[in-house]
Amino acid sequence: MRAPVSWLRELADVPAGATGADIAASLVKVGLEEEALHGGDIQGPLVVGRVLEVTPEKQKNGKTINWCRVDVGQNGQMLTEGTPQGIVCGAHNFKPGDHVVCVLPGGVLPGNFAISARKTYGHVSNGMICSALELGLGEDHDGIIVLEEWLGDNPDVVASLTPGQDAIELLGLADEVVEVNVTPDRGYCFSMRGVAREYALSIGGSFRDPAGIEVPEANDHGYAVRLTDAAPIDGNDGCDRYIARVVRGVDVNAATPSWMQKRLTQVGMRPISLAVDVTNYVMMLLGQPLHAFDLDTLSGSVGTRRARPGERLKTLDDVDRALDPEDLLIVDGSDTALAIAGVMGGESSEVTSSTTDVLIESAHFDPTTVARSSRRHRLTTEASRRFERGVDPDVTAAAAELAVRLLVELGGGTPDPGVTDVDHRRGREPFAFDLGLPSRYVGLDYPRDEVLATLRAIGCEVTEPSGVGDVSDAFGHGDVVSVLPASWRPDLADGPDLVEEVARVRGYDQIPSVLPQATAGRGLTHGQRTRRVIATTLAQQGLVEVLSYPFIGRELFDRLGYAADDVRRRTITVANPLSDEAPLMRTSVLDTLLDTLRRNVARGNRDAAVYELGLVTVGPERVRSAPVPGIEARPDDATLAEILGAVPAQPRHVAFAAAGDAEPAGPWGPARPFDASDAVAWALAVAKAVGVELVVSATERAPWHPGRCALLALPDGTVVGHAGELHPKVVATLDLPARAVAGELDVDVLVAATGAPLQAVALSTFPPAHTDVALVVDEGVPAAAVEVALREGAGSSLESLVLFDTYRGDQVGEGRKSLAFRLTFRSAERTLTTDEVSALRDRAVESAARATGAVQR
Repeated sequence: MRAPVSWLRELADVPAGATGADIAASLVKVGLEEEALHGGDIQGPLVVGRVLEVTPEKQKNGKTINWCRVDVGQNGQMLTEGTPQGIVCGAHNFKPGDHVVCVLPGGVLPGNFAISARKTYGHVSNGMICSALELGLGEDHDGIIVLEEWLGDNPDVVASLTPGQDAIELLGLADEVVEVNVTPDRGYCFSMRGVAREYALSIGGSFRDPAGIEVPEANDHGYAVRLTDAAPIDGNDGCDRYIARVVRGVDVNAATPSWMQKRLTQVGMRPISLAVDVTNYVMMLLGQPLHAFDLDTLSGSVGTRRARPGERLKTLDDVDRALDPEDLLIVDGSDTALAIAGVMGGESSEVTSSTTDVLIESAHFDPTTVARSSRRHRLTTEASRRFERGVDPDVTAAAAELAVRLLVELGGGTPDPGVTDVDHRRGREPFAFDLGLPSRYVGLDYPRDEVLATLRAIGCEVTEPSGVGDVSDAFGHGDVVSVLPASWRPDLADGPDLVEEVARVRGYDQIPSVLPQATAGRGLTHGQRTRRVIATTLAQQGLVEVLSYPFIGRELFDRLGYAADDVRRRTITVANPLSDEAPLMRTSVLDTLLDTLRRNVARGNRDAAVYELGLVTVGPERVRSAPVPGIEARPDDATLAEILGAVPAQPRHVAFAAAGDAEPAGPWGPARPFDASDAVAWALAVAKAVGVELVVSATERAPWHPGRCALLALPDGTVVGHAGELHPKVVATLDLPARAVAGELDVDVLVAATGAPLQAVALSTFPPAHTDVALVVDEGVPAAAVEVALREGAGSSLESLVLFDTYRGDQVGEGRKSLAFRLTFRSAERTLTTDEVSALRDRAVESAARATGAVQR
């Protein structure tokens, strides 16, 4: 909100020497953030000039310029003092005898535009004749300011114009404008009335309320208004107050006075026409948006209703809009839509140059209704910005009356005696407030008298009990008063809101900053340490950590190839999703990580390996509804247990995915692409880093390739995750490169498996003994099962067991395979003999034979 200092002085006691910076500092003190300072940046000489001669000269480029002789009084430059100046001007809306605004050499215009004498179009131009745009007074740059027209509403000033007169003072160009940032809970500050009230509050001065005017009472002779709302939002009607006033015989083509144009320009609005300028001026003054209708386009009455399915409206911005059933509309007696209430009017009823009779609408609309319509239509206006933050419902009548008075004064209209005021407002309810609450909440001493004075200063009605301490609140505190917040403060609803007001009025700078004392920490939990080790290990393997939103679309499960009965299809739907295309919670980190991989590849990072640690949602078989307890007391244990019981399980997983080349091509040889073994190796590296041994076996599971998917489990059979190459159909439907690989592990399972502290084992100084064994088994027997059986039979002296070769061929027969293992034995007490190593090997082979049917080659 922009607040011109000169306008602010009319509403509050601004000290004579106060600058824009001083005023901004005072507003910051009461919580209004300074955005910028405008104006006051013009430097003279900027003077009144009287045009003596205008000589048109056509140029070679077809453009006609005017060589002018202008009397600028005793401000002549480059020539003898008092000599008329020669100035080149491209505008044509003036004539000899007119008074204009001239900036002479040495002057500076807004934007740090310095003026000097310069040769142009064959002449030396000693200055410039200024337009409204060049002086920051408006948007008009096609013609210069003719002061007889610009100041036409003040004939005494026009009659006293003198060449050489200071134009900065004449036009108020030294006036500064303070711009403040208005937070959503301070919507009343979107007006000069609100800013002036806050400034007066900050300096302890007086405030003159521009809404304190005499307003005629409603009667039965006003224009007919009917309010209906078939779909109230949150129990609130879309419109609870509507005032209609009629002004007839208005000259809408009359010029808007210069003072009003200047103020509208200063607050960031463009002057348009008298009727529009009047409504905008009142809105900026009081914060109440108004709308002017051409009375002749209406059908005997106006009213409100919700839009119907398929209904459309062409708004004033020349856009044909499809309306939503939640949109609140202004309609006429024939039920024709006239405007989207609180947002923008329609073309069919706008005031035009032929309008003579005007209907002024001043209404109070529901903030939620206006906000939703504004966002739905992507249409933010000055009116919607105010309505959605809350407009003072008590100022509605004053705004309408002020607009009527201005149309009568400036447009020569005559107001109808009828006044319509349909008022369905709900009464405001006071609430109890403990006067000791600010001191307890903030930690400073706020005396009782100061708290009461502050509450009354911000507009609250405070009712004290008959005797101090006679009333106690629900917590047993005494000194409680009844507080009814001001009508312009809908954000004040309870005690803590008032505490904030007391604190800000004294000044936030009075609240000391106290750093909390850090208590002795207990370090990271086991789960935190495990997660850090997992993340560090994957980063050391060359993968890059990423973070993706945990929301997915309904069609993703089909694209990943999940079976119809796959439990991973069971998830939770978000009630208010960020995107309607992704309303579900993910059940696997790969659900979103694979899209991150795709984006990297699509943007040129063709050799990519990424990982993510995050939560997944395990959808329950039956969704349970959680109770919603009140806020007056802590819920009991049974209610809390029921709330927690309705929350689905959310285990933590880690997933990794890669595409492209694992090793680039170079002098050392060709590139090596990522393959299934890389994904399995990363999983094993993670397990090794956290001290867990994983058993790897072949399996089939979407979205992996059925022949290149590994099941990763603990020795006791607990599944930890899967890794391998993605299915070709999944790769194709997700737009990933061919042979992309991925894996996912349950971090919570790894944390649980590593809970017990590891016992260090002394290193043996005796030499190891190596022996190899080749076992023939059926093709369907997993190598992992043979490995487990060998370990069980080999005993505690087995130091390592490695599968180093797999053979299929005529020597082992069809449907059979040979697995070659290297066994390393070592004793902690002595050197093992050959016979002892052979016996240990034979026991291992016998164990494998019993468990898997293995036959030694």
